[in-house]
Amino acid sequence: MATADIKAVVLDLFDTLVRWDPERLPLFAWRGREMRSTVPWFIDHLEKAILDRFDREAAIEVYFEVLKEINDQREREAIEISCLDRFVRMLVRLGFGDDREVGELAAELRHLHMSGVRQVTWAPPDWVAAVREIAPHYRLGLLSNFDDSETGHQIVQDTGIAGLFDAIIISADVGLRKPHPEVFRQIAAMLESAPAEILFVGDTPRYDVLGAFQAGMRTVWLNDRKDPLTADIPAPDYIIKDLSELPALLASLR
Repeated sequence: MATADIKAVVLDLFDTLVRWDPERLPLFAWRGREMRSTVPWFIDHLEKAILDRFDREAAIEVYFEVLKEINDQREREAIEISCLDRFVRMLVRLGFGDDREVGELAAELRHLHMSGVRQVTWAPPDWVAAVREIAPHYRLGLLSNFDDSETGHQIVQDTGIAGLFDAIIISADVGLRKPHPEVFRQIAAMLESAPAEILFVGDTPRYDVLGAFQAGMRTVWLNDRKDPLTADIPAPDYIIKDLSELPALLASLR
């Protein structure tokens, strides 16, 4: 197929359009080692809510158990499980309160967690400029694996260019995650484009390169570290360092 047939460009969000820097997470000590974690954003609030019933070590252990279980389920089934549900599961396992109390506290913990995530996420100016440059020439879509719909859309708004996108799907919107083929079909339908007319741009081999390839889209892999691909990932159509190089790539294809 001729490269001139590209009519739409779909971007991943994290580490494609925006940076999320784990080094900006709070330093957290647990079980004799230090790590960067979101736990300090919400653990004190949880302690105040539970008071005399609170066992800090047990609560943290349960949180990480639930997180692992959710991550494993996501990988197996390519479904999205919300951040809110993560905290609901944690509180239920800790034996905290009735359904109403669990729901209210889980919502508070989710807000604290996601407020922190948003604060350490930003869009590099040259990446934003690249999107502005290509916007007049293509329909634009954004497809992201992220477990909180409200915060995902807020992060896109924070870039200042949300209005340039003709279609946006955050996985929490639809309950499915890349590489599930249905989310790729949905973004293609929203863009009124055939998969073969779409160029998908992302940084993760399995979710972005493999997922888009299986959906019949052409692919751009962002690989600023020059990492090798594993044997189970098809070769992307193009490899560039980051989004700032996308306008030149597209110009060369027109």
